[in-house]
Amino acid sequence: MRRFNNQRGTVIIIVLWTAALLTVLVTAMASKVRLSAKTVVHNHEAAVSWAELMGAVSQAEMELMMENMARPVGEPLVTSEEGEIREQRYRFNGQPLNLHYPVSDDIVVRIYNHAGKINLNRIERGKLRQLIEVQLGGREEADPDEVEELMAAWTDWTDLNDLASTLGGAESDYYQSLEPGYAPRNSATFDTVDELLLIRGFAELFGDVNLEAAFTIYGNERSINLNLATREALQLLPGMDDEIIERILAYREVEDINNRQEINELIPYENLVELGTWIGNQFSQVSTVYVYPKVEANALAVEGSEQISVPGRGNGENGENGENRDTQENGAGEDYDNPDPVTQAYMEIVEVRSFRELPTVMKVDPYGYLPDTAPPRVELDNSYFD
Repeated sequence: MRRFNNQRGTVIIIVLWTAALLTVLVTAMASKVRLSAKTVVHNHEAAVSWAELMGAVSQAEMELMMENMARPVGEPLVTSEEGEIREQRYRFNGQPLNLHYPVSDDIVVRIYNHAGKINLNRIERGKLRQLIEVQLGGREEADPDEVEELMAAWTDWTDLNDLASTLGGAESDYYQSLEPGYAPRNSATFDTVDELLLIRGFAELFGDVNLEAAFTIYGNERSINLNLATREALQLLPGMDDEIIERILAYREVEDINNRQEINELIPYENLVELGTWIGNQFSQVSTVYVYPKVEANALAVEGSEQISVPGRGNGENGENGENRDTQENGAGEDYDNPDPVTQAYMEIVEVRSFRELPTVMKVDPYGYLPDTAPPRVELDNSYFD
């Protein structure tokens, strides 16, 4: 009887261990199946989102092509509150767009025409000197020797020889001595805007600037169209300050800046003396398209977390001078809110020559950094629009 009881106990133990093992195996298999199902769902959502995003990019390209077409007969013109006809191409200044071929309400499309940026491949030496002086604190504050050294470094980078200038210049010997070493361009044509930071002394000068937002290397434009200018480009120009910049951005939301009289109303004469040679009314064939899913500001807010900060300026990292793009202070010391907290988006630089040709894609960056998308930080009174 005792032997029978021992055998029965052994069988019970084996059954229990078997049941436990099967439970573990079934649980593991169920978890794996559940994980596989979630993976399939997420992959499906990602594929749909990507297709929707790329569709919006194509529709943005179509929008640029349509600007080269004649307007349909009888199409109503867009006018300001004062009845002035508005130039529709000026909407390519970074504002969220409603396209002729609509995209999803959950997708944001912004287009920046490059006539609103500083062209590194077409900049004149006098204007380059002004940019350097602005970055060094202004003409009165800038050290003349430091300015000359930076100008010499630029000259050596862009000339066709390997002979260093006598004052502050740098050629192969200097650049090869760096870690890691590299060769100077020795050409007047930049391949990327980031190349600016490779020139001796320019990383310290422009390291905290969103280079893609402020500069371009495409097109032949030598001046800046105030209707299209980015906030980053305006901040680099001589004669500009925060109050004037925000005034320009606020004005062009309501009316186009078409003539010298309107410019004089926005910019004081003493500032315009320095700025005058920079201003033009051209429109570039090159534009940057940004497309991204819409995100509400409060959707990213987490209790106890830090506020959303500006993406990297220049190299995509937060610099010492990086500003908070969700909440900042304006010139009057008052807080303002940016309703769009997104700082990175799918970016494509395209050249559109006509509506008969497909756009030429110059550059693609799936994680491009947006220019400052905050709305104007001032409100203009009616005297500016009388």
